[in-house]
Amino acid sequence: MIRFCFFVAGIVLLTLGVALTLKSNLGAGPWDALTAGQAATLGFTVGTWVIINGALLLFVNAFLVKEKPQFPAMLTFFGIGFMLDVWLLQMKGWQPEGDADRAATLTAGILLLALGVSMYLQSRYPANPIDNLMLSLQKRFGTNLMASKTIGEVGALVLAIFLHGPVGWGTLLIAIVIGPLIQALYHPVGAFMQKCGMSVKK
Repeated sequence: MIRFCFFVAGIVLLTLGVALTLKSNLGAGPWDALTAGQAATLGFTVGTWVIINGALLLFVNAFLVKEKPQFPAMLTFFGIGFMLDVWLLQMKGWQPEGDADRAATLTAGILLLALGVSMYLQSRYPANPIDNLMLSLQKRFGTNLMASKTIGEVGALVLAIFLHGPVGWGTLLIAIVIGPLIQALYHPVGAFMQKCGMSVKK
């Protein structure tokens, strides 16, 4: 039960972070700019494209690590897609005004996103294929979490630009800092989870 609570809390926090970065109007994270661009160009909601992209990345990750697709991860990306649409619906009609408010919204979103990813990755539930791409790259090429996450973010950024997603200076900022932030938060979050009585992934 404790493990499930941390998993759900991680999903809630990271999707709230994503929603805030989208609402900041300063540029979403590379993967979120990609899904927003897909939604604007091809239809469907941002959360729906999270699910579609997650399904595709199941097979990309399986290829990288030369294993079978992790189909239980469907629970994770369906949850992320659903919860993201819930947050965006709740925030409909709200927009931060002024440069300071937008910057504060972006900053809060980045921190919540990194915290949520650090939390749910250690809950031992299947990782979202987007985040599992980071782990797959780490396993395949021996890079650390920071480098692996950055590689994935830059790749998504290129696709987001191609699809005319909401790319701005905030997108570049997220692409640069999200890997180091997850790396910095990973062990402190794990230590906190252990204090709450849950063993975490190493």
